[in-house]
Amino acid sequence: MSGQGCVKCGSRDAAQKEVAMTGTGLSKMFDIQHNQFIVVYCKNCGYSEFYNKHSSSTSNILDLFFS
Repeated sequence: MSGQGCVKCGSRDAAQKEVAMTGTGLSKMFDIQHNQFIVVYCKNCGYSEFYNKHSSSTSNILDLFFS
């Protein structure tokens, strides 16, 4: 990993997970979760950033979190 660490606390202890969310309108009404994201979060303070899973072409999203 590169960069200075978490922008909030400076910790270098981070993790990531995939999440899905509903949109608006009919997808919300029928609980269709077609919006997929990768969440990178600091294990120390909980600061989180969301990255669109389908538009992210980076090889290591954790590097983005720490840059």
